[in-house]
Amino acid sequence: MKICTATLTGIPGSPYSQSGFLNHIPKLERESAEDYDLRTWREHCNTNDSGQICIPAMGLKMAIDTTAFKLGEKVPGRRGATYRSFFESGFIVDGDVPIANGKALKPDDAEMVAIMSDSKGRRGASGGSRVLRRFPVFKEWSGPARFIIMDELIMPVFPQHLNACGWIVGLGRFRPENGGTNGRFRVTDIKWEEVSF
Repeated sequence: MKICTATLTGIPGSPYSQSGFLNHIPKLERESAEDYDLRTWREHCNTNDSGQICIPAMGLKMAIDTTAFKLGEKVPGRRGATYRSFFESGFIVDGDVPIANGKALKPDDAEMVAIMSDSKGRRGASGGSRVLRRFPVFKEWSGPARFIIMDELIMPVFPQHLNACGWIVGLGRFRPENGGTNGRFRVTDIKWEEVSF
């Protein structure tokens, strides 16, 4: 088993945007949907206990698993098997990834982007149900991601898959996986350490 620590750095021109669910914030009495959106857009951010913006561990895990599926690279000596299932069960992301830009990024550091979207969140919906929605974006960011890799089979190809994840799947709202351009990243540093029990 090994621990891989990789620094993920956002690609210029591809901001990271979050869209966390807001079921924990009730509407005020007589507050319109527009006023609610204006009041709560920063609440879409995912933060840790100290209030720093974080990439959710499961979001990053699922992005890398999706990359393994999309690449479809064959495992040598495994009769045509791909790395997909080995990635799904062979590693975990060891906690949310705090991001910074010279300093820890907080919700107050977010810029706002306003987009037209379906009022019920249905992608590609047409008709009169489109409304203006606002989300936080971070134009420059970087953060250390820590991976615990249990399956030795994926270790040699893990850096390649992580790099590919940053280009073809991405992270957050409007990422390449969903036809967007946000959330792309590159791996700017990677370190390995052995773990023994």
